[in-house]
Amino acid sequence: MLDIKKIYEAKERIKDVVVDTPLSLAPHLSELSGSKIYLKKENLQVTGAFKIRGAYNKIASLSHEQRACGVVAASAGNHAQGVALSASKFHIRAVIIMPESTPLTKVNGVKHYGAEVILAGANYDEAYAYALSYAKENSLTFVHPFEDEDVIAGQGTVALDILEKCTDLDAVVIPVGGGGLIAGMAHALKSINSKIEVIGVSAKGAPALKNSYDLGRAVDTTSVRTIADGIAVRDTSEVTLKYMLESVDRFIGVDDEEIASAILFLLEKQKLVVEGAGAVGVAALLHNKLTHLKGKRVAIVLSGGNMDVTLLSVIIEKGLLKSHRKMKITVTLVDKPGSLMRFTEILQELNANIVHIAYDRTSISLDYGDANVTVHMETKGEEHQREIRETLKSEGYLRDQ
Repeated sequence: MLDIKKIYEAKERIKDVVVDTPLSLAPHLSELSGSKIYLKKENLQVTGAFKIRGAYNKIASLSHEQRACGVVAASAGNHAQGVALSASKFHIRAVIIMPESTPLTKVNGVKHYGAEVILAGANYDEAYAYALSYAKENSLTFVHPFEDEDVIAGQGTVALDILEKCTDLDAVVIPVGGGGLIAGMAHALKSINSKIEVIGVSAKGAPALKNSYDLGRAVDTTSVRTIADGIAVRDTSEVTLKYMLESVDRFIGVDDEEIASAILFLLEKQKLVVEGAGAVGVAALLHNKLTHLKGKRVAIVLSGGNMDVTLLSVIIEKGLLKSHRKMKITVTLVDKPGSLMRFTEILQELNANIVHIAYDRTSISLDYGDANVTVHMETKGEEHQREIRETLKSEGYLRDQ
């Protein structure tokens, strides 16, 4: 097993590269949960995620001969940028194998740090297999995202940072994908203070490691599906599972709805952009899966902030609908001059702000002379929406359902 000394050595090794990210009290989360909640903001880290810690520690630990040959990694996300940036610091060759479906923005993000990008495979697992063969054929060192002692030691430095800023914690909540972050952090936390409860949180759509933890042995899954792409790992690592079985006290799963609500909460209440993988700990807290921590001092790791803006826009839109700040209504009007004007006047009188309107007179479900009007509106909560529906119903625009 990893020696705590290696984690302290990693901290010293990476100190001039990584950002000393804040550990900040979160008053609103603390009030909601009845606990004292601190957020470790690794979303503000270099490259936007904690992965730079392990990647840099690994590359810095290589011999001069190994570094001279270069490194290769397989990743479509944060690990790719961590390896690319780390390699650039040592002025060595880095090749990143990414799945063919990787968005251009992520490809360009890796290239920005000077790495070569090869698109290979339909998914991460195929890209990973290609990277292993490429490393062997080209005498490059493969940098694994989590199944590596030096990488795990680098990730464990997050725990040292937390304990430097808050020595009397009762629990630390950590996102789990492949397990490298929680393996390093849990080992460090338990080595320094065995009374600290270590809690892992994963996405229910990627259950392999949680299932393995619950069973006490490694089991894989056939597929993964979650908006938390940073922790969407299909297969279980026996290496990280071993650390988890030794040092992790509790393992929780959260679904995509819970993750999405946490992303929106952090954006609105904490003014933080946090990707799905980074938000799972807050998701567990918001959805009452950490109630046993009431009255305790708790640190939650926000592991990354590289959020896909398209997905973020969908999460915001759905969140506004769920919180009754937006609504959509479709009504049928007589297709004649003035009908639409009268309808919008009613909405204006109700202080509903129309943000989009669609007019359809060609649907085969309509009688001749009618038109469907779909309106998207900004509203002021559930009571306001009830008033809008009741008024439209009394005016004959909506029928009882």
